[in-house]
Amino acid sequence: MRLDKFLKVSRILKRRTVANEVCSSGKVEVNGRAAKPATKLNVGDVVCISYAGGKLIFKVLDLKETVKKDEAESLYEVISG
Repeated sequence: MRLDKFLKVSRILKRRTVANEVCSSGKVEVNGRAAKPATKLNVGDVVCISYAGGKLIFKVLDLKETVKKDEAESLYEVISG
């Protein structure tokens, strides 16, 4: 699954366009490497999003095309943030 789509489906970021902009600006890393919006995610990848107030680091637990709002948090595990 594409990184920008995962960020939207998991509701970490509200809109896919916002996720795309964040990835394009170099604020997202996957497994320690800078990531573009089209970066393919796999289960077990560690994603780090940098923002003004700090960082959000999480591990991908599952990849699904669509999920309900209450199930969105089951797609990832927050490591720190």
